Amino acid sequence: MAAVSKGGSVSMRSMASKTPVGFVGLGNMGSPMAKNLLKNGYPVIATDVFPESCKELQETGAQVVDSPAEVAEKADRIITMLPSSPNVKEVYTGPNGILKKVKKGTLLIDSSTIDPAVSKEMAIAAEKMGAVFMDAPVSGGVGAANMAKLTFMVGGVEEEYHAAQELLTCMGANVVYCGQVGTGQAAKICNNMLLAIGMIGTAETMNLGIRLGLDPKLLAKILNMSSGRCWSSDTYNPVPGVMEGVPSANNYQGGFGTTLMAKDLGLAQTTATNTKTPIPLGSLAHQIFRVMCSRGYANKDFSSVFQFLREEEGQ
Repeated sequence: MAAVSKGGSVSMRSMASKTPVGFVGLGNMGSPMAKNLLKNGYPVIATDVFPESCKELQETGAQVVDSPAEVAEKADRIITMLPSSPNVKEVYTGPNGILKKVKKGTLLIDSSTIDPAVSKEMAIAAEKMGAVFMDAPVSGGVGAANMAKLTFMVGGVEEEYHAAQELLTCMGANVVYCGQVGTGQAAKICNNMLLAIGMIGTAETMNLGIRLGLDPKLLAKILNMSSGRCWSSDTYNPVPGVMEGVPSANNYQGGFGTTLMAKDLGLAQTTATNTKTPIPLGSLAHQIFRVMCSRGYANKDFSSVFQFLREEEGQ
């Protein structure tokens, strides 16, 4: 009987599929994600600390309110997309936070990339209020967010996964259940550590090839049909002029900021220290992106490591 009742709660939530969805955090990723919910017929009730971020979404048809608490008053399914662990704590447990006004049974999905321990902490706080918290960080970047082709890595109570999946499939091509709360974050941190290492390797390789007289487009073509191929070389090449529609073609504007990559590598470093896991390349990548942040690259896309290396060689 227990299994039937669990299934019943999920199906009841699905039946109310076009009830409003709350959205907190309308940055480079959050804004296109919220727009894709609107495109799929979900009324969106949104807020962001920057009013200008709300304006564009409001023009697309969203209802904008003043605080996360107000979002919680009006919606029983809420997605958050925030820069870091302190922001998530503030949005959920702060004086105007979601948990101040959350309704019993509300589904809370956090797509921020944060420390898995903070996700677990938020899940406990939500449970005390009768709500369900799941972590669902994303991979794919701004381009994938615009095209609803993100990958979501979901951690939380398995019985609630299908209710979360219904919303996440409006914004992503892949939704993967990883296990208990915090496992989504663990998967994301591991992915981004590899991404950072791969981007540095691609930038170093392209720079060396160019110094050896190779045409960068030719070198990229060879890499991408050879064993060195990776996402950074074939989808997000860091060398200006090699690919169109990527940050390197736009003076490294947009995309995934160097500050955010440094933050994610800091999370990898912390979790590696806590689990006594050696990550020599991950640690070095962390230091490289931290140095870049202090050298004027903080707000540029992380693929600007190519530009950083070119400057380093000139000194």
